[in-house]
Amino acid sequence: MLDYIPILLIISFAFVLAITLFLVSFITVLKNYDIEKLSSYECGFDPFQDTRSRIDVRFYLVAILFIIFDLEVVFLFPWSVALGHLDLFGLLVMYFFLFILIIGFAYEWLNGALDWE
Repeated sequence: MLDYIPILLIISFAFVLAITLFLVSFITVLKNYDIEKLSSYECGFDPFQDTRSRIDVRFYLVAILFIIFDLEVVFLFPWSVALGHLDLFGLLVMYFFLFILIIGFAYEWLNGALDWE
């Protein structure tokens, strides 16, 4: 049990330091609120419209499709690293994976899911 005392001391020191720094920054901060600080900020310009406006569903659809295809492409990196150690079966499995990926992409493209208008 005595072996854990240095670890507990380090954890408690880190916890006390974090709480202390948080409290010091909270106490010493200058709270000068004005209209400019509380206004919406949009790339240096005045906001074009209300920030609570509705966002088109197509934006979410394109974002989800991008994430899905981006994550599927991530599977290519381990395969490319291990390519020298794989036999014919590993190569055929990856070709099958790429075939399914291309079929899915073509299906989305032909159905117009990637078209904005």
